[in-house]
Amino acid sequence: MGKNKNKDKGHVRAVPEPPPQSSHERNPGMPLVLDWVRDVRVNRSAVERRAATIPTRRSVKKQWQAAWYLRSIALTDLTTLAGDDTPGRVKRLCAKARRPVRQDLLDAMGVGELGLTVAAVCVYHEMIPAALDALEGSGIPVAAVAAGFPAGLSPLRERIQEVEESVAAGAHEIDIVINRGHLFTGNWQAMYDEVRAFREACGEAHLKAIIATGDLRIVRNIARASLVCMMAGADFIKTSTGKEAVNATLPVSLVMVRMIRAYMERTGHKVGFKAAGGIREAKQTLGYLAMMKDELGREYLEPDLFRFGASSLVSDIERQLEHFVTGRYSADFRHPIS
Repeated sequence: MGKNKNKDKGHVRAVPEPPPQSSHERNPGMPLVLDWVRDVRVNRSAVERRAATIPTRRSVKKQWQAAWYLRSIALTDLTTLAGDDTPGRVKRLCAKARRPVRQDLLDAMGVGELGLTVAAVCVYHEMIPAALDALEGSGIPVAAVAAGFPAGLSPLRERIQEVEESVAAGAHEIDIVINRGHLFTGNWQAMYDEVRAFREACGEAHLKAIIATGDLRIVRNIARASLVCMMAGADFIKTSTGKEAVNATLPVSLVMVRMIRAYMERTGHKVGFKAAGGIREAKQTLGYLAMMKDELGREYLEPDLFRFGASSLVSDIERQLEHFVTGRYSADFRHPIS
């Protein structure tokens, strides 16, 4: 395996000390407060300046960086949403979800007994049975996209039925996308009513509301849409479908995270955040982890309140961990996920 650098670096101490078991209640939502929505203001230049400092303010190196990478894996919704998905591809993805990092690497870092898995596996409705079968006994939840994903423009009754059918098929989490037309026309009531209907259709399954930030262009719209979805009872607000030209970025994520903080301060209810799309390299996750910890606290470094939505991210993290252990990178083809 080559020279083991752990003699100099010391073993990775798994991940940062876990907080007490999360006991926060699920966000029940609240009546739509239009004055609050309309009064939202965002200073874009200030947001961009703050976001630009996040990756540079904290220097995370050596074993601490490796620990943060392990935490990133535990926060990832491993995702396949391709038009040519097959049960076989989903089962291979689930095998990666169960064992995202080679055991020899974990053993070399002193965390071989960690039981590391990803946070969830996200698929289309048709692939729910294959995912459930492949993940049986793992404790890894299955998430399904629904409600006219990725456009959100099919008839409302059909979108609600999609949610109901995915829950009935066994999905533990549902990722829906808002109808952006309601935002562009300022019809906040219609947006609220639709998300509320999806939340009710979810039952015990948790609802992630996708804002599709790349389509909204104006950061004030991102903040308003985030707030409306939380008022409607979303358990998570999520940046993107992964299908837009621009997906998750630190500036738009910062806007959404600060709306989560404002909602929590006003209602006492915690809402999760999911950054999805365009996060492919391990080093990108460090900025997001720093942002979540700085803005919302250590509790928001747990999968019940923070997720990455990604397909290739886990493989790049594994490559970085191999470099940490051996001092060299392996070829990309050694880390396939499909």
